[in-house]
Amino acid sequence: MSTLDLTDLMAEAADMSALFGALSAADWQTETQFKAWTIFDVLAHLYHSDQMALAATGGEAAFADIRAEMLTQMQSGRSLMDAARAETAGMDGPALFTAWQETFDALCTALTAVPEGQKLPWFGPPMGARMMATARQMEMWAHTQAVYDVLGCTRVDTDRLKNIAVIGVKTFGFCFQVNGKPVPEVVPRVVLDAPSGDVWSFGDATSDNHIKGPATAFCQVVTQTRNIADTSLAVSGATAAEWMAIAQCFAGPPHPPPAPGTRFKQKDRG
Repeated sequence: MSTLDLTDLMAEAADMSALFGALSAADWQTETQFKAWTIFDVLAHLYHSDQMALAATGGEAAFADIRAEMLTQMQSGRSLMDAARAETAGMDGPALFTAWQETFDALCTALTAVPEGQKLPWFGPPMGARMMATARQMEMWAHTQAVYDVLGCTRVDTDRLKNIAVIGVKTFGFCFQVNGKPVPEVVPRVVLDAPSGDVWSFGDATSDNHIKGPATAFCQVVTQTRNIADTSLAVSGATAAEWMAIAQCFAGPPHPPPAPGTRFKQKDRG
C-alpha cells in the first residue's frame, strides 16, 4: 500500500478548480501579466505538464519518446507553451477544464501506485513520487497567481505553502550554478511568517545574511511571480540580496525575474 500523502496537492487542485470553474466565457481569453499568456494558456500549460507527469509514472520507456520530442522542439525554437497550444487546439475553456480535471485525477491515482523509492524520469534529474507531487503543487500555485492577479482576486494561502518554501530554500545552490556563479558556502537564514501565524526557519542560524517576512512573499519571489522589490521581504547581506535577484525554484535554464512593478493584483471585482 502506498504511503504517499497527496493531501496538499489535492487541496491545491481544489482551489485551482474553484478559480477556473467560476470563469465566464470571456475570461478565458483575458491576457495575464505572465508572458502575455491568456488564462486559457495558463491552464493549457498546466494540463500539458500534468499529461507529461502522468506519462512519467509509467517509467523511462513510457517517457523517453516524450522527452526526446520535447527537447527536439525546444532546440528548434519552440517552447513548452507552443506544445501546450498544439495539444489543446480546438478546445474551448470548459472543455480544457474538464480535460485537466480528468488528467489530474489520473495523475494522482498513478502517483499513489508508484513503489516507494522508485524514481520517475523527467527533463532534469529523476525524482520520487513525493517530489513529483510537490513539484506539481508548486507549478500549480505559481502559474495560477497570474490568474488571481488579472481577475483582481486575492488568494487565501494555507500552511501547505511550506512545501514551496522548502523547495525555494533547497534550490539556493542551483540558482547560482545555473547562472554560472560560484555557490556561496553559507545559506542565508530564512525566517518566514506562515499563513497560520507559525514561524518557519531555514538555513544557517549563524549567517550574517537574512531574509525575513511573509512566507507568501518568499514563495512568490522563488517562483518568479513577484520581483523582490514588490514584496515586504526584508533582505540583509550581499549573498541574500544576490540570491533573491536570481531566485528560481524550477528547473531549466536561468530565467530573469519579472521587472519591478510588472506583476501585481489588477482590477478588483469585489
